[in-house]
Amino acid sequence: MRTIVAIVFFLNLTTIANSQEDIVLKLQEVAIIDQKVMMPMRDGVRLCTDIYRPKSDEKVPIIFVRTPYNFNSWGDGTLKTGTMRQALEAVNRGYAYVVQNERGRYFSEGEWDILGLPVTDGYDAFTWMKEQPWSNGKIGTYGCSSTAEWQMAVAALDHPSHAAMVPMGFGAGVGRVGSIVEQGNWYRGGAHQLLFTSWLYGVEHDRFKPRVPAGASQEDLIRISRYYDLGPENPEIDMAVALSHLPLKDIITNIHGKKEIFDKMIVRKPNDPAWYSGGLYHDDMPFGVPSFWFASWYDVSISPNIALFNHVRTNAEEATVRDNQYLVIAPTLHCGYAGATEETVIGERNVGDARLNYDVLIYGWFDHWLKNPNAEFIRNLPRIQYYTMGSNKWQTAESWPPEGVSEISYYLTSNGNANTRLGDGKLVTSVSKNAKADSFIYDPMKPVMSYGGNVCCTGNAVQGGAFDQQEMELRDDILVYTSAPLNEGVEVRWIY
Repeated sequence: MRTIVAIVFFLNLTTIANSQEDIVLKLQEVAIIDQKVMMPMRDGVRLCTDIYRPKSDEKVPIIFVRTPYNFNSWGDGTLKTGTMRQALEAVNRGYAYVVQNERGRYFSEGEWDILGLPVTDGYDAFTWMKEQPWSNGKIGTYGCSSTAEWQMAVAALDHPSHAAMVPMGFGAGVGRVGSIVEQGNWYRGGAHQLLFTSWLYGVEHDRFKPRVPAGASQEDLIRISRYYDLGPENPEIDMAVALSHLPLKDIITNIHGKKEIFDKMIVRKPNDPAWYSGGLYHDDMPFGVPSFWFASWYDVSISPNIALFNHVRTNAEEATVRDNQYLVIAPTLHCGYAGATEETVIGERNVGDARLNYDVLIYGWFDHWLKNPNAEFIRNLPRIQYYTMGSNKWQTAESWPPEGVSEISYYLTSNGNANTRLGDGKLVTSVSKNAKADSFIYDPMKPVMSYGGNVCCTGNAVQGGAFDQQEMELRDDILVYTSAPLNEGVEVRWIY
């Protein structure tokens, strides 16, 4: 038995190795690969960039991915092919695929700040790529989470080559949109969201990190990237415990994390002028790029996501920009689009077959804006595609909220004992004149912890998705108001 297990394990490793080799070989057959290109910015800082482009004399459009995350092809002494898989797909479709680290990240020079400041780095990268002899001058930006969130502020600069964008899970790039003032997910309702504390611990590099000497050649960078990944491994932390530390401003210090960015941001109030001088997008800024937005019902950013889509559709100065904003809302967690299956489970809830052919949609979008306009694609593309849980189906709409939605006002009422689900709290459609006040005692040392929901990036502290709340609702510091049973199924649509 032990021999059989050993053979199976060996075969699995061989299959993986062959798969990696296949990706590299296929990419080498069709692409010119130019890694560790140090792209200069206006202040002389150079950003590390990998370029994959078709073996052709034809000028091609560019799909540009700019990220704070590690895309180095090597790590732990082994070849990593994630970026190469994406590059192979793009090159086979006739695109150059360009991926770049923000300043201060991995092999890029300079000092890092959230959203890859300054915003001009994105603009300068567009100009450099446009001027390459293999470029047709049209660039589409693409990515999820922090790889998407820098795109909005750069779209406000309206570079002539920035022809289209596909931001996915993009809420941490939204500063203020109307009544939503989250300052990039840092706040909600004026309270700090702990997800950013956890995220910063996991991604921020120490100021004493190893650095490549300034002026290193491309040849040297390619060589050393096989041995030095520059990807730190922070000590594992039980975030469920770490995030309960008080006061908030000392959480990072308490877990021995890098604290420069956190210490700077944790003392900012939601209306601090510093929020309006960085890389966040605010609703008083212009917007100049046709955009295909992707959001998720169980993403922490669903409210600012929908609000920004509506804002651009209504307020972009150019009609061609206003009229070319499209949106997909999937029933997944943050950046979990590809994880949808025939039986998509989010938390404890099976929402059915939530698959969508994202490649067809995204490359159809880029083909239209970066290659040849395809009137049929745009004509057949629903303005909004959204998944309805419960009925478990994709639906379409021309606006959000969808046409035909009626709003019903509900009122909270009780006899003064709405504590727990066993209390007398009710949700009613008319004002009760006899309602009494409800109250609960809040103990900061025994807070009500989030249990599921639309969350992101909190490590093991909170698992996102739908979970049965009955046990939580037995806590005396939770007020519960319940409606009468519904006579028939009702579709409830999130407005924000």
